[in-house]
Parts: sequence; structure tokens; C-alpha cells
Amino acid sequence: MKHLADKFKITDGKKFSLKDFDTSYTGDYKKEDAADILDGLIKQTSPVQEELYADNQYALLIIFQAMDAAGKDSAIAHTMSGLNPQGCQVFSFKQPGTEEYNHDFLWRHYKALPERGRIGIHNRSHYENVLITKVHPELILNEKLPDVDSVKKLGDEFWEHRYHSIREFEKHLYRNGTVMIKFFLHVSKEEQKLRFLERIDDPSKNWKFSESDVAERKYWNDYMKAYEKAIKETATPENPWYVIPADKKWFTRIAISSIILETIKELKLKYPVLKKAEKDKLADIKKTLEKE
Repeated sequence: MKHLADKFKITDGKKFSLKDFDTSYTGDYKKEDAADILDGLIKQTSPVQEELYADNQYALLIIFQAMDAAGKDSAIAHTMSGLNPQGCQVFSFKQPGTEEYNHDFLWRHYKALPERGRIGIHNRSHYENVLITKVHPELILNEKLPDVDSVKKLGDEFWEHRYHSIREFEKHLYRNGTVMIKFFLHVSKEEQKLRFLERIDDPSKNWKFSESDVAERKYWNDYMKAYEKAIKETATPENPWYVIPADKKWFTRIAISSIILETIKELKLKYPVLKKAEKDKLADIKKTLEKE
């Protein structure tokens, strides 16, 4: 499965272009085999999750970014099923509130970081601050930044500083043991339309539909430019991006699960080894218990 990680992995954005990634790619995989493959991947991930917890050196932060209806929620549900829920935490980031606007843009995301030994999942993330705000720069004015009282003041220098802040934030996390997997679920505009129509036609999915989602389709090209720029500016060997084809949900889940599994395995985790004195104490306790 490692070839999937290598195929979709971006560690240097210099030559990156979203046009080079096929949203409907499935490789040699077949839909009828997908459930068994995914089940096998999850069964392999469960024991390494336990090692992650026991080793207690690293935290794993998994970021999901995508356009509406790309399948973030279902991808999280399917790829995380079968893992120990005590070792996972999920945060979904909506529009900031008053308290969040009274802090810097990274504050609420830093608060939600996973502890050592745990897997943190961020459904949307600090990248919204260079995605939706890039498409709708008027939102930046809610942050009440010094000397930024007009959209006209949000020039190239402002955005370069913001990308720099994100890179430094992620470097800091990496140096302190947080391993990051950044997924962009790359769905086509046509597939998004089909999923919106399905939500309208299926009463059980009506609740998922929002008029604002359709309104945002008008800015599709602007969003694609914003995603491409964000990935270009923040893809590094330590904190890579993975551009995952999202037109076929069954394949998306296989790709995500295989990348999570390979990432944890590459950490070369191990269970703690007790010191001799502690082992001797356990031996004594065992003898006591056996005599009862």
C-alpha cells in the first residue's frame, strides 16, 4: 500500500499543480473489493495505534480539508472505525466566534492538538485561514488586526506572512513530536453537483444540504487557486500534503487508511521495556497472586 502514499504525497510545492491530479483515479483497485481491503487496513492499524499510545513519544494529527460534499465526514467515520475511541479525538471547526476572534488565528487549533500517544482529527483546520478567507477576504476584518481595517490592505505581503506563520507552527509541532498528515480530498465540480442533487432527492440526506454550499460553487475556481497556493506554500518533507482523489468514496477511504497505517509504521514504535527492578517486582506480585 505504500505506493499510494508515494503517489499522492506532496513534500515540495514548487512544481505542484492540482491539474496533475485526477479526481476519479482508482488505480488497479475495484469497488467490489473495497470493503474487504478497508477492513484489512483497519485491522492492521488497530495494533499500531496501541503501540502509539504505549510508546507515548508521538501524537498524530490528521487534517481533512475539502470542498463541500467531498466526503470528509464519511471518510473519518469509515477510516477510524475499529480503532480505540479512547485514543482518538475529533474536532470540527466552524466559523470562529467572539472568543476565537479575540485571539490569533492559530489559537483555537493549538488548543485542540492531540496529546502524546493519541490521534487527533481536525475536520477543517487552521488552513481555513488561507482558504475561505482568501476567497472572502472581508472575513479577515473580523480579526481586528492592527493596521488592517480594509480589504485593500490584504496584499501579497499579508498572505505571505500568514503562510509563514502556518509553516512555523507546523515546524514547531513536528520538532515536539506531533506527526501531521494533511489530506486534501480532491473532488470534481461535477461530482459535487451530483452529491448535492442526491442530498436534495433523498429525504434522509436533506439535513446535509445547505443553500450556502451551492452559493460557494460560484467561487469554485477561486477555491481551487486558494487550495493550490496553500499546498504550494506549506508542503514540506516533515509536514507533507496528500492530494486524495475523492470522486470515488470507496477508493478515497482505502487511500486514507493506507497512508495513516504507513505513517504510524514509519515511526518504528515499540512498547516500553521495564527496568530489571520493575520486572522483579512484577514477578513477586505474580507469585503472590498465584498463591491465592
